[in-house]
Amino acid sequence: MTTVLIADDHATVRSGLRLLLEAHGLDVVGEAGDGRVAVEQARALRPDVTLMDVRMPGVDGIAATREIVEQSLSRVLVLTSFEIDEHVSGALRAGADGYLLKTVDAGPLVDAVERVAAGEAVLAPEVTRHVIAGFAAAPEPSPPAEEVEGGSPFALTPREVDVLRALAQGLSNAQISAELHISEATTKTHVSRVLAKLGCASRVQAAILARERGLA
Repeated sequence: MTTVLIADDHATVRSGLRLLLEAHGLDVVGEAGDGRVAVEQARALRPDVTLMDVRMPGVDGIAATREIVEQSLSRVLVLTSFEIDEHVSGALRAGADGYLLKTVDAGPLVDAVERVAAGEAVLAPEVTRHVIAGFAAAPEPSPPAEEVEGGSPFALTPREVDVLRALAQGLSNAQISAELHISEATTKTHVSRVLAKLGCASRVQAAILARERGLA
């Protein structure tokens, strides 16, 4: 059973999410009302997924996400009311595996939690538009893609470059497997190696880096 930690500064929101998630077979192992408690709870409970709000008193959700991801305490799925560019970018660069708005329905939310727990990335359609717009407005990538493909500084194999390009397109493991004609087990291995070589904590971070390096 997938275990979940809920981090939100509103007790009523936490209670509602707990009821919803538990009704759909997920195990809510803890709650936190601010970022600092979220990190402490994640360290103590090691949930599969931390459902994280962005704006909380004290340590905010982005800083808490960064700490949780850097310490490999849990995967993080941001669930918030805000689709402001700086929040989206900050959360994804901090290592969140997904970013959803609180307007999401119960079914898609539960599916997103399960997908993040399985190592997939999940972005709300509204958030995806922000991310794409951000890349479109960004300056030309530097250094060029050849540095990645040529083995410096990341020493990616040609197949790993293919996988990285697929991650930059937001493809799931199943979709990558179908596109590259390899098994899902092989895809998972390649994704793990790409993340390790890039020094990325999540596939979303790898996708951001790939787009910045012109590999999209």
